[in-house]
Amino acid sequence: MGTRLKVRTGNLPKPMAPIHGRPVLQHQIELCRRHGFTRIALLVHYEHETIRAHFGDGSAFGVELHYCVEGEARGTAGALVDALGAMDRRFLVLYGDTFADVDLSALWRHHSDAEAAATLLLHPNDHPHDSDLVEVDDQGRVLAVHAYPHPDGAAYRNLVNAAMYVMERDALPGVIPLDRKSDLAKHTFPAMLEKGLRLQAHVTPEYIKDMGTPERLDKVERDITAGLPERLSGRNPRRAVFLDRDGTLNVEVNHLSRPDQLQLIPGVGDAVRRLNRAGVLAVGVTNQPVVARGDVTWSELERIHAVLDHQLGASKAYLDRMYLCPHHPDKGFPGEVPALKIDCDCRKPRTGMIDRAVRELSIDRGQSWMIGDTTGDLLAGQRAGLRTVLVRTGHAGLDAKYDVEADYVMPDLSAAVHWILDGHPTLSRRLLPVSAAAASARLVLIAGPARAGKSSTARLLAEQLRDARTAVHVLSLDGWLRQAGERVEGSGVLQRYDLQAFKAALLPVLASNVRHLVQVPTYARKSREVLPGRQVSIGPEDLVIVEGVPALMDPELNALADVRVFLDLPDTERRSRLSADYLWRGENDADLQHRLDSRERDEIPVVRASASQATHHLSTTTSLS
Repeated sequence: MGTRLKVRTGNLPKPMAPIHGRPVLQHQIELCRRHGFTRIALLVHYEHETIRAHFGDGSAFGVELHYCVEGEARGTAGALVDALGAMDRRFLVLYGDTFADVDLSALWRHHSDAEAAATLLLHPNDHPHDSDLVEVDDQGRVLAVHAYPHPDGAAYRNLVNAAMYVMERDALPGVIPLDRKSDLAKHTFPAMLEKGLRLQAHVTPEYIKDMGTPERLDKVERDITAGLPERLSGRNPRRAVFLDRDGTLNVEVNHLSRPDQLQLIPGVGDAVRRLNRAGVLAVGVTNQPVVARGDVTWSELERIHAVLDHQLGASKAYLDRMYLCPHHPDKGFPGEVPALKIDCDCRKPRTGMIDRAVRELSIDRGQSWMIGDTTGDLLAGQRAGLRTVLVRTGHAGLDAKYDVEADYVMPDLSAAVHWILDGHPTLSRRLLPVSAAAASARLVLIAGPARAGKSSTARLLAEQLRDARTAVHVLSLDGWLRQAGERVEGSGVLQRYDLQAFKAALLPVLASNVRHLVQVPTYARKSREVLPGRQVSIGPEDLVIVEGVPALMDPELNALADVRVFLDLPDTERRSRLSADYLWRGENDADLQHRLDSRERDEIPVVRASASQATHHLSTTTSLS
């Protein structure tokens, strides 16, 4: 009947509620026709004449319609049992008050391959607390249906019954009562499980939404306008962000083994919701050697991930899929599981989990990202052909297990997602004049105050130019900072850098027509140490991008540079970023304020004065590092 929609649609039955000028039921019929389902039975009750008047026999819509009119409303299962005589042996069930853009053919094939009594289309959604949730095993077999409302304190995986099924007619006798009202989700499927019938799950990130309230109807229309169903459809490869779990999504506790240990890092729920709303898949990829060690059973790990889903759901957020590696190569732990003590291809930094996700979810590697807090996450992402972001939560890359650099570094998941969705595309557009000027350059300098986004800008410029150049090298002047004990706060920005040593390393390379090996030191920001770094091979045709606070303060470098970029940002945002950075390093409030005041006096005026040397000026107001 659609009483909640009555304020919007009057006496129209819910399936006739208009979405972009057409009844939602018409969208469903057109979806069926596109996938070759042209014989359709409409199970109708309230105001069925209105539906018949619009659709007639279906010929105008390219289908053949049959009407099964209920005299008395008996629920979704009761309506179906009355129509079984008109059904084929195998049939598809859709609800008339949902909008869907789903590959019905894939759902049908999955059911046929599984040889199940019924296959349920499942997906995560942004309101699992008031949805029917389904429990499945690792083979996709349905184990239980947890109907709404859920018991207080219960946590289930966010796999929602999306109200779309393939069913076998011969499996239904005896599981649908003939004498009372009953519901497919709440009554029929539990009865089928109790009878020992196989129910299969078809889990998909595709778009399917109930629009039974005015708010949800408006949301569906906004989503269609924004192109969300199309982006999630799989007709084109999907964008995805791969997310490490411990230290990226939840607080690192070192071998988390109990559900009560799981606590989301502040801002994670909102960040994941942003990915969901943008139509970018949020895919978890996590090493869980606690299973191989015997510290956690499969069922205990499932409960941990149920709590993760529950906490994300509280922020109206969800993971589209969670992939995990239970293996561990090292033996000798008490209680370990021998079968899982193997050298596998799924444990990061190997790419097995990512490769599987790419296949199963039709993901475009070139448009996708990996976010993590360890060097293993970064190496896995780079090996898999993804852009990578290191977050400074969890291990913050300090594990130093692998020799790898992130493409970008951000404070936390919120900043990383903001960079991916907003900062990266915005700065990409704004850098186009710079990349055009740098296409034939030998040296590019990028300067600006601390935390203005120089390193992200340099790496993005390199990203834009790599197709046009033999090689692009980004050198950070932070690698030529003097050791912490040699720096005197308040003595001036140039005193903190050894620019003579930098020029001694770089200038012979720029003047040469042969390839050189250059030792490029790295700066460990948290410990404030300069480390030996690595050797970089720079050829005579390669582009060198130098980024750093004083990059435009040396006349000799300015004279050699073809392109000189100055970045700046509003003082309030700059001080906020600096404060967050110093707090992350462990500064106390008194030292922090002293350092900020000192930088205002001895760094900001002279650095901003160097902007006069720039050929390009950019103001950064998005999350850059």
